[in-house]
Amino acid sequence: MGMGLGFFGSIIVGIIAGWLAEKIMKRDHGLLTNLIVGVLGGLLGAGIMSFFGSSSPNGWIMMIVVATLGACLLLWIVGLVTKKSAK
Repeated sequence: MGMGLGFFGSIIVGIIAGWLAEKIMKRDHGLLTNLIVGVLGGLLGAGIMSFFGSSSPNGWIMMIVVATLGACLLLWIVGLVTKKSAK
């Protein structure tokens, strides 16, 4: 996620994306979980974009959008897995 962002920029994007995904998916996590979900979501979103032939997102806003969508997808998948394992 964000080759030109650097370490701290990726953390900021990850926290924002994780927080947005938390609100969209109606979950309640802490800051660290939001960061992890956001960063993993950013990697997932960028991977999906490259799979469809698109380059990595340019600009902060697009990086946050892609990371948020990836984080929502990640939370949805985790929700499916935890529901199945709870049965």
